[in-house]
Amino acid sequence: MSAAIIFGLLLALMLTGMPVSISLGLTVLTFLFTMTQVPIEAVALKLFTGIEKFEIMAIPFFILAGNFLTHGGVAKRMINFATAMVGHWHGGLGLGAVLACALFAAVSGSSPATVVAIGSIMIPAMAKHGFPMKFGTGVVASAGGLGILIPPSIVMVMYAVTTNSSIGALFIAGVIPGLLLAIALGGTTWFIAFRNNYPRLKPASWRERIRTFREAIWGLLLIVIVIGGIYAGIFTATEAAAMSAVYAFIIAVFVYKDMPLRGVPKVLLSSANMAAMLLYIITNAVLFSFLLTNENIPHAIADWIVAKDMGVIGFLIVVNILLLVAGNFMEPSSIILILAPILFPVAMKLGIDPVHFGIMVTVNMEIGMITPPVGLNLYVASGISKLGMTDTTKAAAPWLLTMLAFLMLITYVPEISLWLPRTLGML
Repeated sequence: MSAAIIFGLLLALMLTGMPVSISLGLTVLTFLFTMTQVPIEAVALKLFTGIEKFEIMAIPFFILAGNFLTHGGVAKRMINFATAMVGHWHGGLGLGAVLACALFAAVSGSSPATVVAIGSIMIPAMAKHGFPMKFGTGVVASAGGLGILIPPSIVMVMYAVTTNSSIGALFIAGVIPGLLLAIALGGTTWFIAFRNNYPRLKPASWRERIRTFREAIWGLLLIVIVIGGIYAGIFTATEAAAMSAVYAFIIAVFVYKDMPLRGVPKVLLSSANMAAMLLYIITNAVLFSFLLTNENIPHAIADWIVAKDMGVIGFLIVVNILLLVAGNFMEPSSIILILAPILFPVAMKLGIDPVHFGIMVTVNMEIGMITPPVGLNLYVASGISKLGMTDTTKAAAPWLLTMLAFLMLITYVPEISLWLPRTLGML
């Protein structure tokens, strides 16, 4: 009964158009003050202890690093390197966009940031070279989703904080799935371009490829710093985030010199605004999780599912459907913070590995970025290309189907996610 009241109230508030974070907070306060005897001191204590986690500090640092890279010319150099490597194949610029998105995703941790950084350059470039605008928009909108699967990933940090999982293990686990999805999206791009005989660039010389690699190397080294540092035990994921922010500042301002010092305060302010928004959502989600736990709702749901003898396969199907539907209406952070406290205990009871479950959830979030009406990547790509939301959604459809097929593969072949962290002794 209490579960129906809580979720009914939350849904009603969200349907009024109220932001998810405020809806969560009002749901918690309304239920606690009117239907329970929980002392207000316990609520206040949970509010502070819930966000007093060292891992949460990774979020503002990765946001800051991503903003420095977006404004610091790193994306442009990665694009030049990517197109030099694959531009001579069918749909060369499209393949270059996929590769550039994969590279930039590995240093930014953000999906919309990847779409902005790569799309603002590649979508107009593809249109100029004779590609249909829908093709370029679809490529970038979908490949931009790699920003939350290829580590570092802000979404993975949110999942780890919510479920007390290892951020380092999640980052390492995301490497192979991220590379496989990049290959799958590239294959879809090549097939569409080949079938429609889209333009190809002239093959770049090896001298040109080496030159573009040398120009992009400072940005690419950030991948080594984050992943290599975590694996080698030099620093934690949170410390890696701080290192990446400092490194991104140095290469943007002093190495590439694309960002003047007077532009730094603007980047700091925009990063602070985004971090504050996410931390506010986390704060309200912590209270929501406290309410669910206090009412014993996650364990009751877990017992009910286990009693139904749904099994691992059936449960994962239900989870995927639930997350895909939620992805149509909410952004990834809100989905994870609301649903993870409910679904995670069930997954653990069924013996599902928390890291595998986290990668599966992340892929669902990635798909949600290109599904209407709240797909952030669709809005960003639509703003760059000037296509309407309907046309942008249709443009991304072939890559969306590829991602759905990939989701099934990741869901039922856990070794894809778990092999690397197990091999490196992180599990």
